[in-house]
Amino acid sequence: MQFKPSRTFTRLLGSAAVAALVPLAAQAQDTTTITSWDLRSDTNTAGIVRDAMDRFEQANPGYVVEDSHFANDAYKTKLKIAFGANEPPCVFASWGGGPLKEYVDSDQVVDLTPYLDANPEFKDRFVPASFGPVTFNDKIYGLPAENTAVAVIFYNTEIFDELDLTPPETWDELMNVINVLNENNIAPFALANKNKWPGSMYFVLLADRIGGPEAFRKAAAREDGGSFEDPVFIEAGERLQELVEADAFARGYNGLDYDVGGSRRLLYADRAAMELMGSWEMATIRNENPEFAEKVDFFTFPSVPDGKGDPSNVIGTLGDNYVSIASACPEKDKAFELLTYLTNDDAAAARLADQRVMPLKGITTEDPFLNKVLEVVGEAGSVQLWYDQELPPALGEVHKDTVQQLFGMSITPEEAAAEMEQAAQAEAQQ
Repeated sequence: MQFKPSRTFTRLLGSAAVAALVPLAAQAQDTTTITSWDLRSDTNTAGIVRDAMDRFEQANPGYVVEDSHFANDAYKTKLKIAFGANEPPCVFASWGGGPLKEYVDSDQVVDLTPYLDANPEFKDRFVPASFGPVTFNDKIYGLPAENTAVAVIFYNTEIFDELDLTPPETWDELMNVINVLNENNIAPFALANKNKWPGSMYFVLLADRIGGPEAFRKAAAREDGGSFEDPVFIEAGERLQELVEADAFARGYNGLDYDVGGSRRLLYADRAAMELMGSWEMATIRNENPEFAEKVDFFTFPSVPDGKGDPSNVIGTLGDNYVSIASACPEKDKAFELLTYLTNDDAAAARLADQRVMPLKGITTEDPFLNKVLEVVGEAGSVQLWYDQELPPALGEVHKDTVQQLFGMSITPEEAAAEMEQAAQAEAQQ
């Protein structure tokens, strides 16, 4: 039975009390929801994002942010489906590069340039290079929200000390480390390559050490003389398979899932001594296994014989991840304001406490690990965005597939290079 207050009841309680009886559904009509999706699937990082959203809500009564957090591969699939149905979230995370450009080219992402021009002090906080992966035709489509992340080789210092090993700087030194570890029944590298992108890091770094960044840039841009059948990429495949033949990886690597910690568990159990991974891994290790984190250090990928690439070059991003606004969002102005809360000084301080460094000018930290990452980035001759993120999505998938096949020894380096080049030519003709 529906309750209807009588006039006497109304006079006794007063208008304020009667207002409290208004159904919650009616109150909800005055609430505007902004949806947000990202990859912050662990409790700590998701909490940092939520705290920024809570601050936004407090400053904007009547607005509610509905946040959803996903694991890596599930997120990519869900976001693609959402954009395909023209039902994306208002705010979404990406790595920039080819996948974001695909949405930009279809007019599904808001140009943030006017907002940033209207807020120059806010924009000028960021390192200018951090906008590179989200800038197309001189327009900016995302803000670097999470981290300065580069691929490094994490290693167990206790194992290295026990076996009298030092971080290798050359290919020959790396092969010696692999041999010694195998002789002591310790897998050299932990690798969870079911997701494909972890294995891509090896190929990208090898190609960069062999030929520098120019070979990829020319092949990806379809410049004269640029080709994915360039000898640089064939040699990268050969070096990768040399690692496979040397038993450089813990068994079952192509079936292990990174998103559930498949590679880290091998490290924690001392079954593997090293892992090539983005520098974000340290925050995860510290959250999951603080005791183990105390014996972890890292080194950069070694040089290769006769390589033309600068050994200081790194792969990664100065804004892992970026946050953008979908054109379908009905609350674009408020969505941009939310972006500022996700990337302001409070958000940066919270991330720094979680061992992540946003690409901001003058940022400082007392954390030795983070300082070492910043030093590596500062000395890098170039910072190459991950291939699978810089390339158009379809071509990025071919890259990941062929590299996984190289790891599985089911394809030759020449065949992998030819498949990539064929796919690149087809992409260019679309």
